[in-house]
Amino acid sequence: MIEEQRSFGEHSTGTLYLVPTPIGNLGDFSPRAVQILQDADLIAAEDTRNTQKLLNHYDITTHQISFHEHNTQSRIPVLLADLQQGKTIAQVSDAGMPAISDPGQELVAACVAAHIPVVALPGPNAGLTALIASGLVTQPFAFIGFLPRKAQEQERFLSQYAALPMTTIYYESPQRIAKTLDRFATVVGPDRPIVVARELTKKFESYIRGTVAQVQEFIKAKAPKGEMVILLGPPAPAAESVAWSQEAVLAALRDRVVHGEKPTAAAKAVAKESGWSRQDVYQQYVEQESR
Repeated sequence: MIEEQRSFGEHSTGTLYLVPTPIGNLGDFSPRAVQILQDADLIAAEDTRNTQKLLNHYDITTHQISFHEHNTQSRIPVLLADLQQGKTIAQVSDAGMPAISDPGQELVAACVAAHIPVVALPGPNAGLTALIASGLVTQPFAFIGFLPRKAQEQERFLSQYAALPMTTIYYESPQRIAKTLDRFATVVGPDRPIVVARELTKKFESYIRGTVAQVQEFIKAKAPKGEMVILLGPPAPAAESVAWSQEAVLAALRDRVVHGEKPTAAAKAVAKESGWSRQDVYQQYVEQESR
């Protein structure tokens, strides 16, 4: 059943606002985001202690409730009940966009099912910030997020996504970045272009660009700190085979037949070399012989 739900106007319920928070630089928090948090009845925060620092900076006194991966299922009914009673709830993660590698997806789905308006604010996102400054192809791209922890699961995961004909984006911690790059080298080889962006929007922001092998060596030597975004360039396109002309096919056929091959065997061999179908190659021979 199709439904159009307007974000603003008269509603019989409250509204869930998805509010992006800074990924490092507090100056990236928008005036609209500040206003939403000030006006909300409740803030559902991934880590209330972390969010409190942001609230203190902007003199926001709205009450918080914890909402993270370990209490999602128990919190959703509570939040839905508040929304259905007309309360406005703002949901935030520790950094960046809610529901992107952070809590929020399940709450949004529950609100949509309950016909409760969901409004997303634009704002900071580490993956897109890194992508547009990476120097890699920006369209199309695929956001993958955090990789599995175990080596074998990582390799299977990377094998599934790294072959996509587009830039792929991953998140990783400084503690695991070196081993993760080892896995990239195993799966995609040493020569794929790759970028590691770190400390985005902060004082020591940097982009490490090169091949997988080069970046792998740099990371092992320098052991940089800070949250990492890995951007893997798409695989090189397969070299296009040059199509054989009709004249080239006939010449190869005649050469093989002159040297003693049977026409059917010659047609099969030329088809394999030229990319033509065996039937088409043999038809060329028959037509040539009938002239």
